[in-house]
Amino acid sequence: MTTTNPPRYLPFQDSMYDGNGDQQSMVQHTTVIISTEPPKDHIIWSLLCFFYSNPCCLGLAALIYSIKARDRKVVGDLEGARHYGATARQLNVTSTVLVALGLLFFIITMIVVLEGVYH
Repeated sequence: MTTTNPPRYLPFQDSMYDGNGDQQSMVQHTTVIISTEPPKDHIIWSLLCFFYSNPCCLGLAALIYSIKARDRKVVGDLEGARHYGATARQLNVTSTVLVALGLLFFIITMIVVLEGVYH
């Protein structure tokens, strides 16, 4: 297995002198392309929380923040879209956890009640 040394980068210099006093022109350009993923607005999750699990209107609040995140993304304010998207995600998680705990509590209660009826 051969190892290669990483490329050596020289500092930007407009011109450089060689040993004879002659001026050699040297220009170095570096282009960095950063592809960022667009911020998520969680609109589908918010719609599902709004229609199917809306404790304390958390699904409605998540839907509102998701729409705001989508609007900010369309305008080009990616930082604002990230902020609204993160808030929508937190509201969706809270809503989903509350509904899951409520459903679990309901199932356990029904099992206990039905056990008492049949015994």
